[in-house]
Amino acid sequence: MKRNATAVWNGTGKEGTGSLTTQSTVLNKSQYSFNTRFADGIGTNPEELVAAAHAGCFSMKLSFVLNAAGFTADEINTKCEITLDPAAGAITESHLTIAAKVPGINQEQFDAAVADAKANCPISKLLNANITHEAVLG
Repeated sequence: MKRNATAVWNGTGKEGTGSLTTQSTVLNKSQYSFNTRFADGIGTNPEELVAAAHAGCFSMKLSFVLNAAGFTADEINTKCEITLDPAAGAITESHLTIAAKVPGINQEQFDAAVADAKANCPISKLLNANITHEAVLG
């Protein structure tokens, strides 16, 4: 399976602007710029998109891991915070905050499922960053 997205950039790194379009067109010429990446400009940025990808991928992988262990989550809510270190020119951390409702599971089983999903979701495997998490079973 392959998916694609296109970025178009015009101008200098600081004053220029760009747009992002995904194959599905969920993003369709979505604006991004220096200000959306390093300040509070209106639009998206690559780190926000990586955060969405990691949160979505992790949640789905956790669902699969739980199902394999005989559990079905009522809800998995994952927030991902990406840390970009401009001086290093690298994403240095992805922090996942998970709140899940999983009937019948105990804390030890849940923690094991979270650890499995964190280590094995495809976006976790892609990232060359420290991946941390905190998880609450409710």
